[in-house]
Amino acid sequence: MSIESDSVRPLGLVTGASTGIGLALLSEFVEAGLDVLAVADEEIPDTAGSSPTARAVRPVTADLATATGNEDVIAALESDPRPVVAAALNAGVGVNGRFDQTDIADQLRLLAVNVESPVRLAHYLTGVMTAQRYGRILITSSVVSQGPGPNQSTYAASKAFLHSFAEAIRYELRDTGVTVTSLQPGPTDTAFFARAGMQRTWVARGPKADPSQVAREGFAAMMAGKDRVVPGSWLLKAQSKASKLVPEALTARFHASLAKPRDPS
Repeated sequence: MSIESDSVRPLGLVTGASTGIGLALLSEFVEAGLDVLAVADEEIPDTAGSSPTARAVRPVTADLATATGNEDVIAALESDPRPVVAAALNAGVGVNGRFDQTDIADQLRLLAVNVESPVRLAHYLTGVMTAQRYGRILITSSVVSQGPGPNQSTYAASKAFLHSFAEAIRYELRDTGVTVTSLQPGPTDTAFFARAGMQRTWVARGPKADPSQVAREGFAAMMAGKDRVVPGSWLLKAQSKASKLVPEALTARFHASLAKPRDPS
C-alpha cells in the first residue's frame, strides 16, 4: 500500500513510536511512502534506512503526560507546510494493582497520556484534516475496553474512553472526508507489561500477538477508513464479539484473573 503525491510528499504522525506497536506502525507509515513525525519520550530506532520506499522520519521527543509535550507535537506539525494525511495516536501506559494500593501520581499520569493527549492531538488533527477534506486517524484502544478491568482499572477505563471517543468523532466527521479507526489489540509482545509492572501476571505470560501484525492490520484498516479492527488471531476476534454478550460481572472476574500476579515460583 502506498500514498502517491506528484508534488508534495504527504506527512504522517505516530505517537509512542519508539517501541512495540508504535514502532511497527512507524514502519508501516514509512513503507507507504509517508514522511513521519515520530513522537516518543525516548530515542526512536532508525527503521527507515533499509526500505527503498523510505522517506524522512523526524523524531520528536515529547512527554505526552504534559500540556507542554502535546504543544511541542502540535508545534512540530505546524512548522511543516505539508498536509497531515494520516495519524496514529498510539502512545499509552499502564498501571497494575489494586487501585487503592497504587500511586495516585501514576494513575493520573496514565490518564494524561492515555486520555488527555489523544483528545488534545485529535482536536488539532481533525481541524486540519477537515479543512483539507481528507485524513485518516487511528486511535489505539484495546480489547480490554469491552468491559471492566480489575487490577488495571484506569487502563481499561481509558481504553473504553478511547474506543467510544473514536466511534463518536468518526460519526461526527462522516461527511468531511476524514475517518477515525479504533484499533483494539489483545495482548501483544511489547515492553508494555514490563513498564506497567505486569511481568508476573497471567496475561503477560500467556500467548501474545506480534506487534508487526497488529500494526499491519491497524494501518490497513485506517487507510481503508474502517470503523474498528481487532487484529490478530481468529480466536481473539471471536472472543471480542462474544464479550459483548457476557455480563459485566463475569467480564470483570475474567479480567481480574488475567491481571493478577502469578505465584513467583
